Amino acid sequence: MGRKDSVWSLGEGQAPEDLDKPVDTPPLSSLLIERPQGGSITVGGDISFVAKVEAQDLLRKPTIKWFKGKWMDLASKTGKHLQLKETFDRRTKIHTFEMHIIKAKDNYAGNYRCEVTYKDKFDSCSFDLEVKGFVDIRSAFKRRTWPQPSHPPLVSCPREPKQDETPEVDVWEILKSARPDQYEKIAFEYGITDLRGLLKRLKKTKKEEKKSEAFAKKLDPAYQVDKGGKIRLVVDLADPTVELKWYKNGQEIRPTPKFIFEQKGTQRIMVINNCGLNDDAAYSVAAGEEKCTTELFVKELPVKITKEIEAVKTTVNERIELACEVSEEGAQVKWCKNGVEVPTGPRSRYRVKSEGLKHWLIIDDASKEDTGTFSLMASGGTSEAKVQVELKPLKIIQDLQDMTVLLGQPLKMHCEIFPGNVPGRWYRNGQLIQSNDRINILQRAKNHRLEIVNSTIHDAGDYTFVPEGYSQSLCAKVHIVDPPRVHLESLNFPDNTVTIVAGNKLRVEIPISGEPAPRRLWVRAQVILDSGHRVRAETFSDHTSLTIDIAEKEDTGNYKIVLQNEAGEAGASIKVKVVDIPDPPEVPLVTEVGGDWCSMTWEPPIYDGGSPILGYFIERKKKQSSRWMRLNFDLNKETTFEPKKMIEGVPYEVRVFAVNAIGVSKPSEPSKAFVPLAVTSEPTMLVVDDVTDTTVTMKWRPPDTIGAAGLDGYLVEYCIEGTDDWRVTNKELTEKTKYTITGLPPEAKILVRVRAINAAGASTPRTLQHSILVKEVIEPPKIRIPRHLKQTYTRKVGEAVNLVIPFMGKPRPKVSWLKEGQTVDPTQVTIRNTDCDSIIFIRKAERKHSGKYDMKVEVENHVDTAIVDIQIVDLPGPPQCVKIDEVWGGNVALDWTPPKDNGNAAITGYTIQKADKKTMEWYTCIEHYHRTCITITELVVGNEYYFRIYSENMVGLSEGATQTKDSALIVKEGMQLKNPEYIDHDFKEPPKFTQPLINTFAIAGYNATLNCSVRANPRPKVIWMKNKIAIIDDPRYRMFSNQGVCTLEIRKPSPYDGGMYSCKAINDLGDALVECKLEVKGQFCMLHQYSMVQFFLRRHHTSTPHNSNAHQYVLF
Repeated sequence: MGRKDSVWSLGEGQAPEDLDKPVDTPPLSSLLIERPQGGSITVGGDISFVAKVEAQDLLRKPTIKWFKGKWMDLASKTGKHLQLKETFDRRTKIHTFEMHIIKAKDNYAGNYRCEVTYKDKFDSCSFDLEVKGFVDIRSAFKRRTWPQPSHPPLVSCPREPKQDETPEVDVWEILKSARPDQYEKIAFEYGITDLRGLLKRLKKTKKEEKKSEAFAKKLDPAYQVDKGGKIRLVVDLADPTVELKWYKNGQEIRPTPKFIFEQKGTQRIMVINNCGLNDDAAYSVAAGEEKCTTELFVKELPVKITKEIEAVKTTVNERIELACEVSEEGAQVKWCKNGVEVPTGPRSRYRVKSEGLKHWLIIDDASKEDTGTFSLMASGGTSEAKVQVELKPLKIIQDLQDMTVLLGQPLKMHCEIFPGNVPGRWYRNGQLIQSNDRINILQRAKNHRLEIVNSTIHDAGDYTFVPEGYSQSLCAKVHIVDPPRVHLESLNFPDNTVTIVAGNKLRVEIPISGEPAPRRLWVRAQVILDSGHRVRAETFSDHTSLTIDIAEKEDTGNYKIVLQNEAGEAGASIKVKVVDIPDPPEVPLVTEVGGDWCSMTWEPPIYDGGSPILGYFIERKKKQSSRWMRLNFDLNKETTFEPKKMIEGVPYEVRVFAVNAIGVSKPSEPSKAFVPLAVTSEPTMLVVDDVTDTTVTMKWRPPDTIGAAGLDGYLVEYCIEGTDDWRVTNKELTEKTKYTITGLPPEAKILVRVRAINAAGASTPRTLQHSILVKEVIEPPKIRIPRHLKQTYTRKVGEAVNLVIPFMGKPRPKVSWLKEGQTVDPTQVTIRNTDCDSIIFIRKAERKHSGKYDMKVEVENHVDTAIVDIQIVDLPGPPQCVKIDEVWGGNVALDWTPPKDNGNAAITGYTIQKADKKTMEWYTCIEHYHRTCITITELVVGNEYYFRIYSENMVGLSEGATQTKDSALIVKEGMQLKNPEYIDHDFKEPPKFTQPLINTFAIAGYNATLNCSVRANPRPKVIWMKNKIAIIDDPRYRMFSNQGVCTLEIRKPSPYDGGMYSCKAINDLGDALVECKLEVKGQFCMLHQYSMVQFFLRRHHTSTPHNSNAHQYVLF
């Protein structure tokens, strides 16, 4: 009784106070395809509950839990009375979960629940188990066993249970009044074996009863009633107006004909009519917040046998009915055969039926195995009877017949016997025949058939049919006949042709069949082949063979085989083909040579060896080397090939191998030696350098690949547009990458191309993509202001100023400079102009050099201007009018006015210092102070102070400081400072762009950015537009805004991204708009511009002398 598996059965139902509590479960979904169904068993019986889950859409096994009642998890209660089983069918993809209850007890009855979960899916099912049996106060805790049929007293004279012979004893009262150390003795005395369960129930009843406010008298701890009887449960209420509810195992009881509620004064009575085993439960009554409980035990009277089973004697295939009567309707009985319970499931041969007091065991089709002793066991006795089943006499209606069957034809044997439905066995030569794919054994009533689909030689012999249970048998002989056959199809030779390599041995084994064994003959060219020669024939039981020891070319031909036996004649022929490797190909010929490759061709071999040529292998070697290198590992099916990856200037030889299905031929003779040489690649970056009325100057870059033959020079050609007459301009090769074509007709359009020449010949020409007009080109001037000069250019006094402003234009532009509308003084500022830039140089800057310089570039009627703002800054002067405004406590208020001279730069702050009058040592109070008034705090009481102030700009502190004329004495008496009133400044303002957008050039394929800055309060909303259309959610654009700086990034622009871009800022006070033009140039245009800038820089570099000051060049 100490096992855990006995504990789970004592679980109680749901308490009344738990009925209204919600149960947290996830939403239901249909996981269960088969749900467990409720059932009923007798005490000591077995029952199984099955749940099935389809796993078609599940990635892993679902989780299942079995519960009794609301909370008891049965997974930890498994043992000898409870088993949980899981299986999975891979074919149907169904999980099967089973719960087996073994040797059930009466208190196993109740409500059970099955829960299945998989991820977020959930499904559950509830079912009831009813356990039928007899229970009283003591028998509820005893282990009961069924009486064995082998006990003679139970068969002949059923006795009443022992407890009926002794007077009833209230064990509960004895246990409640006894000491705990006497429990075991009392249980032994009254035959109680489940002491643990008894104590568990006693613990509930032995709680100290407190004085109840709702009940004047509670229910008794336990009640007992006979099965089918009637019982009254009575409570006396202290307050008759209180609401009363009755519960059974935690479930509220409603009025029914079975449960009747009565009321007499303060008494409340519940009457239970016709008590059954399912009424054995825990009952409770709740009055307001209080409740009392009791146990009801239903005593089951023993079931007696009133009419015994009669013995039966019959023959096979007859119907048997065993009948018995008991003393009680609906009683639980058990049918046994030879002491073992008979199975009564859906697939069992036995059927059980009951009607009122009668019980039947039915066997529809009796067999000899049904002979034995059958018994019916009830709780009050057992009845036995013998059943004897005998065979019927055998009668042969149709016997087996001898048969002769052609090999491969179906074989069918048939016999007919009486009685029907008698099984039997078939034998061949004494060996049992089993059913398979080829053999079918059939039985239909009296008919027995043996069918063989395709008969074989092994199916011949003596056949016997033996009916089961009889000593008689039926016999017949079967003879199999087979004409001779030659099975060439098993050799899998195409067109029955056997190919053999010359010099090898050939042995061809051909399966043959025939019954009886046929005579074999091999014939070639009307000559019969015998054994003992190089070409010979050999004969065996199931095949014949043709052997050629050393194959020769003359052995090619047809070979015929002839078979003869009593059933007929057959013949077949095979063709033998002797093959060899091919002859070597002809000497290869090298037709063309490149830098690291050549083109070669050859003729196929004269003799292909009797097998088609599959392809060729090619090898090469250096002429001075003896090691050949294979060039192709896959067969080359053509008679041409291009060897590659050779070294220029090194002589090579090549040779060829022919390959057929037999093997590789000998190599061909080597080709004549050849040396790979390659022309250079075409010249690169051909551009126009200069154009006049009669000349065109071209320049280019050397070829990317020159090769071992080197580079001898270049050949320049031109032709008039619209013609193909290319004229060579230089009779001798030029080694330079620049050439001027002279003598051209004015205003003609020409095309120019350049070739690179070396020992291997001329390269592919590099042709200018567009025609050139032979005319001086006027290029409008364009000033390229460097990025750092687009803003104010600031320098300190005494520093050098050296600014380089590049520009473009043809012919050479005219450059002029003005300062504030006046001509620049050459004694103060040095200006040097070249063809491509202008330089402003000031050796030692002074403040008078500050101002806006206007630059104008002119080419004929075309003008371009630019402004350069130069600011020369110096140290500021000291502040003015520094005075002590007020002194109070340890504080001094100072006031001053900004300096008269700010050093040509904005004042960025002030530095205030103090000094004690006694020491006159100056100490800094604060630095970088921006306002013109300040309060100095934490001054020492009793001291007298002077103050001085320095002004500060971007250059630094002023050289001198302004000191207060008066001193400030810090006295002990406190002073009250009247705080001035300040008016809050309104910082709101409409949007205003402090830095506009600038026209920008971008290169196609490289990211471009547009920048501007805006000031506004409150913060404005920024909108970017292209061609006045807002840019919204376009992945090619990214927009940023940080501290008023607005940026638009264009990812890898193309020429189509060019246009007018604008930025618009909007807030509640107004809006502002700035625009710029974005021009996207392709790679060729930028390359041409880059070459032009390089040309101007070189010309400037050669024409301008070097000096100690470095020139600055900015490329766009």
